[in-house]
Amino acid sequence: MSRIDVQSLNLSAADKVLCRDLSFSLNFKESWGLLGKNGAGKTSLIHSIAGLREFNSGTIKLNDANIKELRRSELAREIGILFQDGLETLPSTVLETVMLGRHPHVQSLFKDDSNDIAIAQKALADFSLQDIQDRQINSLSGGEKQRVAIAMLTTQSPNMYLLDEPSNHLDIAYQMGILNTLLRRLTEQNAGMLMATHDINLAARFCKKFILLFENGETLCGSSEEVLNQENLSRAYGCEIHKMEDDGRTLFFPA
Repeated sequence: MSRIDVQSLNLSAADKVLCRDLSFSLNFKESWGLLGKNGAGKTSLIHSIAGLREFNSGTIKLNDANIKELRRSELAREIGILFQDGLETLPSTVLETVMLGRHPHVQSLFKDDSNDIAIAQKALADFSLQDIQDRQINSLSGGEKQRVAIAMLTTQSPNMYLLDEPSNHLDIAYQMGILNTLLRRLTEQNAGMLMATHDINLAARFCKKFILLFENGETLCGSSEEVLNQENLSRAYGCEIHKMEDDGRTLFFPA
C-alpha cells in the first residue's frame, strides 16, 4: 500500500525558513490537515511532496523510493494534486477536461478506453457535473471550475491526494457536499489525503491528523488532541483563537 514518508525536511523560500526538520508519514486511508497562516509554506510543502519543488535538505519517499529518483509518470500514477489556482482556461469541454485525469493510465493517446470513459462519467455524476459536461471550461464560474478540477483529480485515481485549498470558490453547501463526496471516494480507493486549508473548522471536520506550520519554520504534527488547541493555533495564526464545543463538534474562532 502507498505511503509518503517525509524525514528531516528543511524547506525555505528566498531567505525565509518555511519548515525546519519536519518528519511525518502519510499512509493510505489517512486524512491529514495542513494548517498555517498565509505565507507559512503550505503550498510550498505540498509542491515539494509532489516532486514539483526543490527542498533544502531531508528526504521525501514514496513507497520507500526517493521521489527525486522517480519518473513523472510514476509519480502521477501514485500522487494526485489539486492546485490552489484551480484549472487553467483550457479550450475543452467539461467532459474532455475530466478525462485528462486518466492520462497517467492511458494505453493509447488516440483512443478512449471504455473503462476510462466510465470512470469519468462516474466523476461527473458524483460532483453534479453531468448537466454541464458539454460546456467549455472558459464559460464556467469559479465554483464550477473547482468542481471540475476535483472531478478530474478523482479520475486520476491516485493513491495519495494532495489538496491545496479544495474549498476555494465553493459556497458553503458545495463545500460540505463536495468534500463529503471526495472523502467517500478516498475511502473507496483506500487512498490517503493531505489537505491544506485556511479553514480550521473544515480541517477539524474532515481530517484526523494535522501538520501546523509556524512563522519561524517550526512545525507540529499529531492528532487533533495534540495539535488543535487554543495555545498552538493562537501562536501559529498570530491572533487569539478560542475553542468551543457545539452539539458534539469542536469549533474554533478568533477572539
